[in-house]
Amino acid sequence: MPEKSSAEVEQLARPWLRDYPEEVSPTQSYPDQSIVQFLMNSVKSHPHHTAVHFMGKTVTYRVLYDDAVRLAYGLQSLGVAKGDRVAIMLPNCPQAVIAYYGVLLAGGVVVQTNPLYVERELEHQLADSGAVAIITVDLLYARLSRVRGKVPETGPLPKLRHAVITSMKDGLPFPKSLLYPIKQRKDGFRDDIPYGSFGVVAYKKLLSARKESAELPEPAKGAELAALQYTGGTTGTPKGVMLTHRNLVANTMQISAWCYKAEDGKERFLAALPLFHVFGLTVLMNMSVLRAGTLILLPRFDAEAVLQTIHQQKPTIFPGAPTMYVALLHHKEAAKTDLSSINVCISGSAALPLEVQEKFEALTGGRLIEGYGLSEASPVTHANPIWGKRKIGTIGIPLQDTEAVVIHPETGERLGVGELGELIVRGPQVMQGYWNKPAETLQVLRDGWLYTGDLATMDEDGFFTIMDRIKDVIIAGGFNIYPREVEEVLFEHPAVREAAVIGVKDEYRGETVKAFIVFKEGWQVSPSQLDRWCRERLAAYKVPHHYAFRETLPKTMVGKVLRRKLQEEEVAEQK
Repeated sequence: MPEKSSAEVEQLARPWLRDYPEEVSPTQSYPDQSIVQFLMNSVKSHPHHTAVHFMGKTVTYRVLYDDAVRLAYGLQSLGVAKGDRVAIMLPNCPQAVIAYYGVLLAGGVVVQTNPLYVERELEHQLADSGAVAIITVDLLYARLSRVRGKVPETGPLPKLRHAVITSMKDGLPFPKSLLYPIKQRKDGFRDDIPYGSFGVVAYKKLLSARKESAELPEPAKGAELAALQYTGGTTGTPKGVMLTHRNLVANTMQISAWCYKAEDGKERFLAALPLFHVFGLTVLMNMSVLRAGTLILLPRFDAEAVLQTIHQQKPTIFPGAPTMYVALLHHKEAAKTDLSSINVCISGSAALPLEVQEKFEALTGGRLIEGYGLSEASPVTHANPIWGKRKIGTIGIPLQDTEAVVIHPETGERLGVGELGELIVRGPQVMQGYWNKPAETLQVLRDGWLYTGDLATMDEDGFFTIMDRIKDVIIAGGFNIYPREVEEVLFEHPAVREAAVIGVKDEYRGETVKAFIVFKEGWQVSPSQLDRWCRERLAAYKVPHHYAFRETLPKTMVGKVLRRKLQEEEVAEQK
């Protein structure tokens, strides 16, 4: 039997190459540069083009860069040195974009912090990262001062020396009605009033703090740390994912090449996803800046505000989560609103139901494709081709220079077509490791391969399908039940808007299935009706034994249902 050529071996190992769009090379080179270089390039090519649009106000690329440089000098005047971690706790607003580049230009490492964090979560992240400063908004200052005023469980915060506070008065609108719904005291702040060793300085004043003799450090190289991106905590305590400039540069270029019909200087990116989440960071902010696009910022996702923004601002690219597209489809104004400007939607963070994909594409005339990623990979590793062959229900194929394999979770043996196992990936976007957690790093990073913890299959064409998190698998009477499979069946019911499935304790089977249901407006269905629906479409052991009806489900900021929260609520109820 003749030996296979190297090309034939490559096709067997990477069958997805057969379906790569002609316009996308399976490999490309990534420059050894800072992620800030994309901004510098766009300032040169499109200095007067609108970089950011926010609530009727605009910022050009020239102003964005100049403000980022001024902020970098300001941070330097506070003592921020190369390698220092600086937290940014801001919702989507121009200051969030300026702060990101300002920290990096000062040689710092960005620590993106969720503005909705309660004190305990904030304490953990600031202590774990060793942040020396935090950039936030006055509405959140009261919470920050309370954190600084006590010793957290993880230890004191000796390194946090400065809080840079931006305000609604800084010349950019910040309406409370569109800010995150935060309940807190209305504590104000005054410029330069110390809180113990904790200095408070106004963002606006810091922009004019440059000393004549000061110079910014040399731009970072690819191998240097750019960000600590904390995991969502859906499976436990958040960990700081160490992302280098090369990681972020590579993933931004990979996604940009995937959107090969996009035109530099012409695309308008709708940012309803939070920029402090790695999905929004890469697929929105970094990609928009690489393409010299316009980033249309919304402080939070609100279906009515999104519809109005699409109608008025005509965005062309709208990355999001399935729950966002569901909310828009069910809004009473959706059918009356002109959404035809939307050309590309990349869905991530959770499975994209077929019904949602079909209806949203019909409504906009654009393409809505499902992808896959995780914080540890900057985040995107897979996507369906936008304009080429795609397979509904799959996460698509690996991006350029990305390898993906399905292995046996226990033996590590490479599995064949259609066999279910753990998905592992390798590529230039994979993290350095977890911050100060060598043991946890060794668990998920081996020989350059990232062990995702997700169960997947690969078909004969190299398209991957995610079944579930390994930890979420329900074992009932010795049978494995995958929550996603049950959720898909429930989602097909005409009355069901959202569904989430978890395993609960059962004296006979060990575990059994419980489903949490959110109905569409005006619908009500009994558990017995849902039971009949499921029994017609699932093996008996997979059918939920318990139903709970909710108005909402707990979610992360990007719309991923927090099964862990549902599990915690279930345990609390049984005590």
